[in-house]
Amino acid sequence: MARCPTLSSSHNWDHCGQWTAPWTFLRKMPVILWLLLPDASLPTVRGQTTVPPETVKLWADTFGGNLYNTVTRYSGSLLLQKKYKDAEPSLKIKEVDGLELVKKFSEDMETMLRRKVEAVQSLVEAAEEADLNHEFNASLVFNYYNSVLINEKDDEGNYVELGAEFLLESDAHFSNLRVNVSMSSVQLPTNVYNKDPDILNGVYMSEALNPVFVENFQRDPTLTWQYFGSSTGFFRIYPGIKWIPDENGVIAFDCRNRGWYIQAATSPKDIVILVDVSGSMKGLRMAIAKHTITTILDTLGENDFVNIIAYSDYVHYVEPCFRGILVQADRDNREHFKQLVDALMVKGVGIVSQALVEAFQILKQFQESKQGSLCNQAIMLITDGAVEDYESVFETYNWPDRKVRVFTYLIGRELTFADRLKWIACNNKGYYTQISTLADAQENVMEYLHVLSRPMVINHDHDIIWTEAYMDSQLLTTSEAQSLMLLTTVAMPVFSKKNETRSHGILLGVVGSDVTLRELMKLAPRYKLGVHGYAFLNTNNGYILSHPDLRPLYREGMKLKPKPNYNSVDLSEVEWEDKAEILRTAMINGETGSHSMDVKAPLDKGKRVLFLTNDYFFTDISDTPFSLGVVLTRGHGEYILLGNTSVEEGLHDLLHPDLTLASDWIYCITDIDPDHRKLSQLEAVVRFLTGADPDLECDEELLREVLFDAVVTAPMEAYWTALALNISEDSEPGVDVAFLGTRAGLLRRSLFVGSEKVSDRKFLTPEDEASVFTMDHFPLWYRQASEQVPGSFVFNLQWAEGPDSPGKPVAVRASTAITVTVDGKTAIAAAVGIQMQADYLQRQFWAAMQQCNAVEGPCPKTCEDPDLDCFVIDNNGFILISERPQEMGRLLGEADGALMMQLLSMGVFRRVTMYDYQAMCKLPDHHPSAAGSLMSPLSAFLMVARWLLHECLLFLLEWSAWGSWQDKGSEAHKHKKQDLLHPCDTEYPVFVHQTAIQEANGIIECGVCQKTFVMQQIPSSNLLLLVTDRTCDCSAYSPILQEATEVKYNASVKCDRMRSQKPRRRPGSCHAFHPEENAQDCGGASDTLPSSPLLLLSLWAWLLQHQLLW
Repeated sequence: MARCPTLSSSHNWDHCGQWTAPWTFLRKMPVILWLLLPDASLPTVRGQTTVPPETVKLWADTFGGNLYNTVTRYSGSLLLQKKYKDAEPSLKIKEVDGLELVKKFSEDMETMLRRKVEAVQSLVEAAEEADLNHEFNASLVFNYYNSVLINEKDDEGNYVELGAEFLLESDAHFSNLRVNVSMSSVQLPTNVYNKDPDILNGVYMSEALNPVFVENFQRDPTLTWQYFGSSTGFFRIYPGIKWIPDENGVIAFDCRNRGWYIQAATSPKDIVILVDVSGSMKGLRMAIAKHTITTILDTLGENDFVNIIAYSDYVHYVEPCFRGILVQADRDNREHFKQLVDALMVKGVGIVSQALVEAFQILKQFQESKQGSLCNQAIMLITDGAVEDYESVFETYNWPDRKVRVFTYLIGRELTFADRLKWIACNNKGYYTQISTLADAQENVMEYLHVLSRPMVINHDHDIIWTEAYMDSQLLTTSEAQSLMLLTTVAMPVFSKKNETRSHGILLGVVGSDVTLRELMKLAPRYKLGVHGYAFLNTNNGYILSHPDLRPLYREGMKLKPKPNYNSVDLSEVEWEDKAEILRTAMINGETGSHSMDVKAPLDKGKRVLFLTNDYFFTDISDTPFSLGVVLTRGHGEYILLGNTSVEEGLHDLLHPDLTLASDWIYCITDIDPDHRKLSQLEAVVRFLTGADPDLECDEELLREVLFDAVVTAPMEAYWTALALNISEDSEPGVDVAFLGTRAGLLRRSLFVGSEKVSDRKFLTPEDEASVFTMDHFPLWYRQASEQVPGSFVFNLQWAEGPDSPGKPVAVRASTAITVTVDGKTAIAAAVGIQMQADYLQRQFWAAMQQCNAVEGPCPKTCEDPDLDCFVIDNNGFILISERPQEMGRLLGEADGALMMQLLSMGVFRRVTMYDYQAMCKLPDHHPSAAGSLMSPLSAFLMVARWLLHECLLFLLEWSAWGSWQDKGSEAHKHKKQDLLHPCDTEYPVFVHQTAIQEANGIIECGVCQKTFVMQQIPSSNLLLLVTDRTCDCSAYSPILQEATEVKYNASVKCDRMRSQKPRRRPGSCHAFHPEENAQDCGGASDTLPSSPLLLLSLWAWLLQHQLLW
């Protein structure tokens, strides 16, 4: 197409444009204004634009008008706004008192958690009384329900031993697992003999817990799992359940390794692990030492502090950044230590004394500076020998008070140094064990917990502990749903009350009960918090217990897996705008108060952002280490709308087939009484309102709002039905669904096409979680509409399978908020909208682009011209309409980096940097150098032989003590190798249209040519029309992407971050020593021996390996 000639500004355009001088001046005004703005740089206009701005404005106005008419017609938004307007005289808008709200929620949560504590206390009393009345019987014969063996039969059809018939029924209260609510069952790890006298006596004694389990559950039907974990290794769980071994036939679960057991059994502790890496520790001894360290780390929790020092000729910290300090033993640090320990190499001569001195100095410094746990302190010495007893070191640093316990672990079968290592432990209130095989580590490491528990046991101090959030996937491997549920556990220790065992401080075990955090958060009803509000919980350590932005899972292939650090996500990493950590500090200190922040709230999986001012209200939950926060958004989030109507009128309007209530919200309590569990929330509400079920407990305030909304929105059903009847079956497909939602969680929808023709069938179903009301959030279309200018619509493009998949855009959703104003206060009552087919929106667009100012004849310019590109983008820069379907749903910067760059530089769009402190990043690839030296065939053979022998040796010795024992450390190592992602911090851009700029045009310099463009706001929407000159190639500009990039910290900053100790609140109790403690009960040699043939074969392999390689 021929271009118009370039004319001076004083000339009028010919038929290509028909500009007048005044209009030309107005056209240049945006450019003049931007030149006057600071930091605004526009290229010098050297060519006349071929895209007339007034034509683009006509297109935008035409398309916007048609779109507005379509959406208002099919959604009925004007009718709904009128219905709420008519109801304003009977409405009240109440300002929410955030402090009163958070206190009320906290009290309700405290009441619920207190009931769990009472259940656990009754179990403790029953267990201790049963033990007091039980006399140990070494020859006891007793059959019990073994969780693995129940209902198992032999080849002849008879029940196997310990596997009698055990009735199991599916129970919705227990995640639809098959359970027996009449009695408990007993689980044992594979490496614990199920007929050992200690096991049989403990199981027999704990039978007394069965009636208590049942009574607790009857008294409090909200209870979930109750259990007793024995110090001997068995685990009694109620209700009884069938336990499924893993794919190798192994039961790896050991209750004594669980956080609830360890925290209840001991007080907080500071631990320094000293590991001998001298030359004598090579091979199997080093493998055992590493496994021992891993086992010790697994016994630590977030209230403990730790460091690991390796020693040979000199002392070195396995993590140099942790030199001279102790770090919190959270999951992040424990996993980091495990990786470093796995890489330890042996060399030199072991000098123990300097390592002991270093450990004592660290512990002393932390104690004096009031850091760490300020409770138990211990040194773990892991070595294959000690040439002296180091009495001088202990005299200087630990005697006579012996405030630091020393636990010694002799690695290997050599007994030469056993007496010295036992002397060290016994003279420092510790415990000595010998670990000869990998299988020995578990039982021997557990001994230190029994020692640390003695003072508490002797005092009979039954401390109540609450754990951090966790997903106990190992506990219930039969249920994926349960394994993905965040829990906290309340637990208490069980002691022997027998006088003859008092000084020994015998811990019988720990009882506990799980609380799902989802159930706890139901006590902070979503409807009271507004569109963007939420409630959250954190621990005394500042870690998130529950938060709508907590993302504990990540996808690996087709599987969802817990992130390695999912339960050590700090409050400051979710509420990251709290840079001064004012909110965090107040909450971990258990204060009651409020704090305000301007925040950038991510939306739509981080693609979008809302700029909000949030008020945070917080208080503690009494008798727990938890604090509760409630967030209310300034503006409409500060108000709650109160309506009223008769039950009869409201009930009539509730009974409509296309009306639903938020299934996650608690209108009526349906999960306690078995007769109620099959009811939907709507069914329960109807039964309550009709008086059909007087036993139902319902939230009457929420029901009032639901009834009011049902009445006000009822006319919409008739309106939509009339519209549907007027649509011809032969008409062109277009709008397929109209919908509305109210602040009370009520949803209505109406189909204009057959259900099989709906463009996105997942919409408004639980499969599309973002489109429905949940416990954590209002629907996405509701949240976006609430921040849109009243009366205008927000549009979103929906994909068949997501924009990163091979699917295609199938639907466009448009929604607008319905507001109510009473006494100068404005609240959002509802949101209403439609879903239309993406093709329908495009057809409307291309029809509007045919409009022009030409009096007669064809338009001189249309978007179908080969030299023009036309885009419709939303306020975050995502393309809704393009001539090229593959660009739809993508960021404009991907399709045209030059144009996006120009819009950013002109201030039309703003780049907002967002952060994600819960991200998972790919590990960098490490490629071996191609220039490496070539091996001789003999060297290659010897290397292969060495590897094979090493693997065989480890295999033989792992199985030497227990034929079916599985090495957890090896399993962890296997997973570590398979993991392709690791936790990281990322930053990513979000692009936001600056609404003050509704039109703009300019020229982009692209080397040998200039690219012209015009941008125009599409009225009553969040959409923009962009028209550009396609003839100028600007591909030299890099695309602008919305990609997350890992935040790389240099070595110094990374080290500082790792060393930093955030403020925390210590647990209230500490039991470090007791004068009646029997310190001479300090251990002996291991009596676990492998079979002789296996030992000889292992020794042969060991010697042969040395002959070949050393």
